[in-house]
Amino acid sequence: MSDSFEMADADRLTVGTVGEPGRRVFYLQAGEAGRTVTLKVEKQQVAVLAQAVIELLSDLPAPEAVPAAGELLAPVEASWAIGAMQIAYDQDADRLVLVAQELLVDEDADPDDAAVGRLRFTREQGAALVARSQELVEAGRPPCPWCGHPLDPSGHSCPRTNGHRPPTL
Repeated sequence: MSDSFEMADADRLTVGTVGEPGRRVFYLQAGEAGRTVTLKVEKQQVAVLAQAVIELLSDLPAPEAVPAAGELLAPVEASWAIGAMQIAYDQDADRLVLVAQELLVDEDADPDDAAVGRLRFTREQGAALVARSQELVEAGRPPCPWCGHPLDPSGHSCPRTNGHRPPTL
């Protein structure tokens, strides 16, 4: 069982990757008062989180100056992998609230044993997180024009061609 945590007012929030496109590992990293927590996240989760933050921010006053989200701080060692996320807005505190739950790989594990992380952050940090997330997601491998799957530098067996010939671009 991993450790749960809460950051009532994160002073740092970013997403980043380690590795080359096609083999990148995505991370969500937050910090508060000198403490940093790094969580492993899937690329699709980063894209969905960015979209959810966009939707929340669209109903709120525009953030003031949007800071850069920044790079991951080393060492990049994930405390745990995110399995599920929820995002909400706390109107009284004017903060976005992200609740992340640990991915349990053991099918027999009790879901109540999963670690939970709660992050509260500003609208400005949310806007910076969106920009950084979109930048990272778009920096991946280009899609095949026929099937939409990512093109590998070493080749691509396109299902639309039944794998009999490589697509020509």
